[in-house]
Amino acid sequence: MQHHADYASNKTSMKALVFHGPNSLAWEDRPKPKIMNATDAIIRITTTTICGTDLHILKGDVPTVTDGRILGHEGVGIVEEVGTNVLNFRKGDKILVSNITSCGRCSFCKKEMYSHCRTGGWLLGNSIDGTQAEYVRIPLADTGLHMLTPEVDDEAVVMLSCILPTGLECGALSGQVKPGDVVAIVGAGPVGLAALLTAQLYSPADIIMIDIDDHRLEVALSFGATKIVSSSDGRAVERIMALTQGAGVDVAIEAVGLSTTFDICQAIIAPGGRIANVGVHGKSVELHLERLWSSNITLTTRLVDASTTPMLLRMVQSGRLDAKKLVSHRFRLAEIMKAYDTFSNAEKQHALKVVLNNAPPGE
Repeated sequence: MQHHADYASNKTSMKALVFHGPNSLAWEDRPKPKIMNATDAIIRITTTTICGTDLHILKGDVPTVTDGRILGHEGVGIVEEVGTNVLNFRKGDKILVSNITSCGRCSFCKKEMYSHCRTGGWLLGNSIDGTQAEYVRIPLADTGLHMLTPEVDDEAVVMLSCILPTGLECGALSGQVKPGDVVAIVGAGPVGLAALLTAQLYSPADIIMIDIDDHRLEVALSFGATKIVSSSDGRAVERIMALTQGAGVDVAIEAVGLSTTFDICQAIIAPGGRIANVGVHGKSVELHLERLWSSNITLTTRLVDASTTPMLLRMVQSGRLDAKKLVSHRFRLAEIMKAYDTFSNAEKQHALKVVLNNAPPGE
């Protein structure tokens, strides 16, 4: 173990995945991050992954991400150094990185709207350097990290950095899924599947999964979807209305971020229903208020606050939530360009979540 610690401590540079504008990424040398504030921690990343949001960034959908930014907001790692004001963590601790940074004190944090923290929010891989690197600086570490036991499975818990709390908070909770509800989830990618896994915690009667990818629909069935609908021919709405005897669905969760998928949600929602938007939208959509104004529907938007992460962590540790089954591909961190290629061609590669392992030398 001392060899690994010496190796880490003596490094002054690292490898990192750097964004250089739309459709331009590079795996390159960058300076190893240093403590900047007394509340910072430096983490050696052991496991990270790629998010659908990273693909939106790559397409140019997230203008806050600028040339030179290290991407990534998900990770498991080992604390290497902490600032003098960090109280909850020390060198050597195994931790989960939250995708949301929060001070815990501002008016938004006091409302548990951590994503809108006045000094935090979604910073990692957005406005500050992120986790797709050998090391990362975590600001406000006491509230931005979660302690892990040594035996916890890295691949399972890295799913809790982003997609599982996103699926739960922005999907199931915002959509107010209740026992007996008919739920439709548009998009069977990783975050849609996370919404599927967490919506089941609330005992809906039916969960209909909609996607253009037949493989992902088959995966959705194995994850607990009761019905699947292909949208590849543009007739998804017709099929869903037939499945619901013309009534529509109680909850429609949008998990893609396109106008076509948002349109499906608008077309299938029943009177009194809830549309919960999860997808990252880079372009405007058309809101059909001429149809919906009288339908008593609720439309919610949300950036994940990651307030449910401790609860989800307990569920994963107890075996009540099988997060690891979201992983389809595994790479070493140095193969991240190949991993991006696989994740970007998910339909052809049958990819769900790709996991990147950064084992120290000799492992």
